[in-house]
Amino acid sequence: MKLFPKLGLLLILTAGIASAQNLTGTVTNGTTNKPAGGDDVILIKLANGMEEAARTKSDAKGNFSFKVPDDGGPHLVRVVHQGVTYHKMAPPGTTSVQAQVYDSAKKVDGISVTADVMRIQAQDGKLMVARLFAINNSSQPPKTQMNDHNFEFYLPEGAVIDESAAKTAGGQPVNSPAVPQADKNRFAFVFPLRPGETQFQIQYHLPYSGEASLDPKSLYAMEHFVVMLPKSMHFSGSAAFQSMQDPQQSDSLVEVVSNAQANQQLAFKVSGTGMLPDRNESASSGGGGGQVMGQETSGGNRPGGGLGPPIDSPDPLAKYRWYILGGFALVLAGGGYYIAKRSPAQAAAAAGIDEDETVEIQRPVAARAAKAPVKSAAAAAPAPAPAPSPASSSSSMLLQALKEELFELELERQQGKITPQEYEKHKAALDQTLQRALKREAQKV
Repeated sequence: MKLFPKLGLLLILTAGIASAQNLTGTVTNGTTNKPAGGDDVILIKLANGMEEAARTKSDAKGNFSFKVPDDGGPHLVRVVHQGVTYHKMAPPGTTSVQAQVYDSAKKVDGISVTADVMRIQAQDGKLMVARLFAINNSSQPPKTQMNDHNFEFYLPEGAVIDESAAKTAGGQPVNSPAVPQADKNRFAFVFPLRPGETQFQIQYHLPYSGEASLDPKSLYAMEHFVVMLPKSMHFSGSAAFQSMQDPQQSDSLVEVVSNAQANQQLAFKVSGTGMLPDRNESASSGGGGGQVMGQETSGGNRPGGGLGPPIDSPDPLAKYRWYILGGFALVLAGGGYYIAKRSPAQAAAAAGIDEDETVEIQRPVAARAAKAPVKSAAAAAPAPAPAPSPASSSSSMLLQALKEELFELELERQQGKITPQEYEKHKAALDQTLQRALKREAQKV
């Protein structure tokens, strides 16, 4: 008679084991090309925000293993090496991941600034600026640079910071505060410069009486310094600036200084008012500048939608169009930190989750171009409303982000940017996560 209870218990245990799968992986040190042993490896569950599911250490051969519940949700593998985090996505069904880390140092050779782009608009007595920095780490052997003032810059007197964020190649933007330095109006991003490209963006506003003088005071040499503003505004700068007509944005002014030196005089004046036009463009960063995927979709009155710019017509802005489009300005304006953006209280509640680090996405997601007018936080914010619960806010942001990712995935497929196999794989993972999110939303109603 005691056989049946024991058999029932055995079946329950067996079912529990069957409902979980092994996720194995290897951590490799990209600086030494050897296994990275002794690093903390954290499994993060993304279904309900960012929840730590398990933690272990890589062994002497760099290997690690987790038991992953078969709940159909995506996971993220985080590896901490010498105080810097590195990430690898583990979509549903993943059984093995290969993570790469790098040794870090306070100063690394091979750091260069690819572009410094200022998008300027003015309205209702405010000058609004979104400034994008693109930094490339081409160190050999590859290393991560990390110190207490990893990238420094100046802001104008009286500037009020609305948003600031950082983004690594293939990653999503995350909050990264601009830390004040000893010098007046000097700030720094305390964010690791990993091998490859890192982008920083800061959005700020200041009082405006119809004209203003701006001095970027660049501390670094850079390939391109770009100022972009509406045609309804006026620009005045030194002879170093070259006006360039963007064939795809003829209603905007673009001023460029190429091969600018550190501490070079780049001050300029702007006057008038105007907002940059909305754009329905999608961009893809291939690292180091990338190129725009989508072109103007409107054909105007041209027969058959028009042919657009002639193929043989040179594009003077091709080298830095990705930066002119504003990098991830739309993310700042729209609040698209759907995975990584969390309040300090929420971040503290999720052990080991640092909101100042990037979550790398395995699929190259088409970055959103800056298609919305940049507004100050005060101007863009709606009337005060009761704050949603953390769970509700997290779920809603995740749901919205998943919808956007599905749209971008379809766009990439139609433009032939991904293979059918990649499309089916990522579509299945997104569909599964979206269904779970929709189910949770339905249960709240």
